[in-house]
Amino acid sequence: MTTHALAQAFKAAKPAFGAWITLPGVINARTVAQSSPHLSWVMIDCEHGLTSLQPGAAESIQAITGIGSNAPSALVRIPATGTSTGTGWQIKYALDAGARGVLVPMVSDAEKAKEIVLDSHFPPEGRRGFGSPFTQSTWGITAAEYLGSANKHVTVMVQIETKEGVTNVDEIAAVDGIDVLFIGPYDLSLTLGYPPPSPDPHPEVEKVIQQILKAAHSKGKKCAIFCTLGTQAFKRAQEGFDMINVTSDSGALTESLARNLDEAAGGSIGCTLRILSGYRSQ
Repeated sequence: MTTHALAQAFKAAKPAFGAWITLPGVINARTVAQSSPHLSWVMIDCEHGLTSLQPGAAESIQAITGIGSNAPSALVRIPATGTSTGTGWQIKYALDAGARGVLVPMVSDAEKAKEIVLDSHFPPEGRRGFGSPFTQSTWGITAAEYLGSANKHVTVMVQIETKEGVTNVDEIAAVDGIDVLFIGPYDLSLTLGYPPPSPDPHPEVEKVIQQILKAAHSKGKKCAIFCTLGTQAFKRAQEGFDMINVTSDSGALTESLARNLDEAAGGSIGCTLRILSGYRSQ
C-alpha cells in the first residue's frame, strides 16, 4: 500500500514523532518499531549507526514492515554526505530496499538538492532505475503500482547542518521534489563554531534553527529536527516542527538501564546522565 504512518501524520498536519535506529539487527529494528503507538517513523541510520546499507537496511525494513498496517514508516539515512559524488547509488539501494523515504546528510546547495531529487524519482521526473524484485512486495503492491506511485509517495529529505546549507537554505527549500528539510543540530552547531547541544543548542544556533524552520514552511516544505529527549521533542512540536526525532535505540537503552540500576541501588539519576546517554552523532 502506498499510504504509511509518516504520510498520514503529514496529511493530518500533526507532529510526526520518530526514533533513530543506531544498532544493527532485525530484532532490534522490530522492537523499536513496536515500542509506542506514538511512533510515526523510524530512521535506520547507515551514516553513523551500525546498520549496513545493504543488506542491513533491507533486512531491517522487512522486519519493520512485517508488523503490518500499524508499522511506523521505515526511513534510511545514507552514509554518503551531500559533499560527495556517491549519493546516487546509495539512494538507489535505500529505495530499492523498500524505504518510505531517504535522508541525505550535509546538503549545502540547491544543485545537490536537485541531484538528490533526480536520483529519488523514476523518469520522467528523475533518473532512478527500476529493477529490484523486492521493493514492490515490501510496499505490498505490484511492480506496476510501485512504478506508478513511488514518485509521489517516497519522502525526499535533506539535512541542513553546514554553514553553506544555512546560507543557501531558501534556495534548497525551493527545489521541487524536496519534501523535508531536516535539521542536524549537532553538526550544525559545530560548523557554526559553537559547542554541541547539551541538550539544547546555543542561543545563536537556536536562531539559525528557527530561520531554517521559517524557510522550509515559506516554501511549503516540512521541517524536521533531531532531539534526544521527550520534553525537548514536545517543545519542538509546540514550535511548529512537522517531524521530530524523540530518542534513539542506544540512547533509550543506556538511559533505562542506568536509571533502573541507579534506583535499585538507592540512588537518584541526574540530568547529566540523560545528556550523556543520548545519541550524539548528529
